[in-house]
Amino acid sequence: MAANPPRRNLTRRSTLAGEAAAAAAEVESALTTPAVLDTAAFFDVDNTIMQGASIFHLAKGLYRRRFFTTREILGAAYKQAYFRFAGVEDPEHVASARASALAFIQGHTVADLQSVSEEIFDEAMAGRIWPGTRALAQLHLDEGQRVWLVTAAPVEIAEIIARRLGLTGAMGTVAEHVDGVYTGRLVGEMLHGPAKAAAVQALAERESLDLSRCSAYSDSFNDLPMLSLVGDPCAINPDARLRAYAREKGWRVRDYRTGRKAARAGLLTAALGGAVTGAVAAGVALRSRRD
Repeated sequence: MAANPPRRNLTRRSTLAGEAAAAAAEVESALTTPAVLDTAAFFDVDNTIMQGASIFHLAKGLYRRRFFTTREILGAAYKQAYFRFAGVEDPEHVASARASALAFIQGHTVADLQSVSEEIFDEAMAGRIWPGTRALAQLHLDEGQRVWLVTAAPVEIAEIIARRLGLTGAMGTVAEHVDGVYTGRLVGEMLHGPAKAAAVQALAERESLDLSRCSAYSDSFNDLPMLSLVGDPCAINPDARLRAYAREKGWRVRDYRTGRKAARAGLLTAALGGAVTGAVAAGVALRSRRD
């Protein structure tokens, strides 16, 4: 019985994270009256829309601008690695790791981070967009459907990517601020796994979407909750588990990698999805709680 309360708390935090992300989703005025009112497409970002991990490029850019120190990020990464690879699920340890990762966010302003994120997108991300996935998103737009990004990355960078690609909007990890200054606390959890599904569900209810007619795209088996919500799931550059599952279920599979490049990308995804990226993702979750 002792293990149930932490699991229920995690579910509540995932739901809160999803609801916060959906509430923060921006809708461009040009697409407020699409031709197909009850359908939409949802795209993961890392290795789906963009090659590599967006949070890695964001963190690298912030580090170069002396936003945080090597000691800070390594300390957060160590704690994240400990409970990820050692299999530790103690809620107190997890909470400690999250607090450590968020500590150096506290006190920075929303305006400064938004401006820096724009620069970092131009420097490190714009050239990494997968043309094939971008074309799929454009097909949905051309059919009058709305297209949202759904990512564990900070919603600030997710919104920049969506805006630069001409998409409808984005849902990402949300962190609160007070008077324009980040508090160092997330709203719920990172937008990952079940939280992504909660975000899509909340947005669908708000926008009166028929999820059975919607599409979703991801590279990761971790996004199975989101993919399973829609009538048209598609695996993009999938990891091994997702590829096998998609083939078993008869889902569409698209792989824009080839040969050794695909193998290297798979290894890189696993590495970046592990300790360091997990810590940085929590540490640079840069979102205000909107009133």
